[in-house]
Amino acid sequence: MRVCLASTSPARLMLLRQAGISPEAAAPDVDEEAVIAAVESGEGRTLSPDEHVLVLARRKAADVAARIADEQPDFDGIVIGGDSMFELDGEILGKPHTAENATARWHGMRGRTGVLHSGHAVFRLAPGRHAREAHAVAEASVTFADDVTDAEIDAYVATGEPLLVAGAFTVDSLGGPFITRVEGDPSTVVGMSLSTLRNLVRELGVDWPSLWSTPTA
Repeated sequence: MRVCLASTSPARLMLLRQAGISPEAAAPDVDEEAVIAAVESGEGRTLSPDEHVLVLARRKAADVAARIADEQPDFDGIVIGGDSMFELDGEILGKPHTAENATARWHGMRGRTGVLHSGHAVFRLAPGRHAREAHAVAEASVTFADDVTDAEIDAYVATGEPLLVAGAFTVDSLGGPFITRVEGDPSTVVGMSLSTLRNLVRELGVDWPSLWSTPTA
């Protein structure tokens, strides 16, 4: 069973590989800001975090699935799309992009708990059949250590790691030691909830072990 990840996120790619899956990867052609702006304008309201990440996950997966269906009509497998955002006290914290923003984020997050929202969309493609989709949102709360020092924050930001990840932190790399608690599927914080993905592929009639590409004891 072929698997295509509709993302160029190194964290999501590594997560799937650690779960025994070696996916192909394709970058979705989706203008995220334009998509959200159009949806919110059309509905006359601001999307909730769960709605936000689900809209983008579905658009990303749909874009890559349509491209594959057109270019590889013999593709038999699934396409996975995802999107994440971090919420702290009702405020959405996306990728900080700059060291100044990341540093300010960490000063505000230490000792507090926020929620990581992760949207998932899976398309099942098979030759001669219409594509089918399943989607869901997973959440996990993250609590940061209250004794993280200014020097530790500066050192962490200087590595560059938090600049391009939602919420300005990772749980599976250099940021992990500064996180004291995760409630929910831990993989959600990495970028995708593996348990949620399993439920979605099963909903589409795919057995999770059929996605494994490496021997598993």
